[in-house]
Amino acid sequence: MAKKKSDRPLTGDALVKEVCRRIRVARSYWDAHNNRACRGEREKALALYNTLTPEQKDKIPQQLRVWLRYRSEKYFGEHRTPPQGRSGQTQRRRNR
Repeated sequence: MAKKKSDRPLTGDALVKEVCRRIRVARSYWDAHNNRACRGEREKALALYNTLTPEQKDKIPQQLRVWLRYRSEKYFGEHRTPPQGRSGQTQRRRNR
């Protein structure tokens, strides 16, 4: 059975909990070297994180905040080359 999604947006502690969950999921993808999935989860987590008030941001564990803002920005920031499809990887291997 599929989960029913609530039509109401998350607020308060539920929103903080969801941000933490998404950051942890992104980190698990990162640890598994699944960059595409990590990028998607990180973007969702960052979008939710940016809706938090300063008081709510303080409720997020510092380790998660640091990973979201700094560590992952190094690899997924705007200054990085955008990801290529599978065909780009195949071509690179052939040219070696």
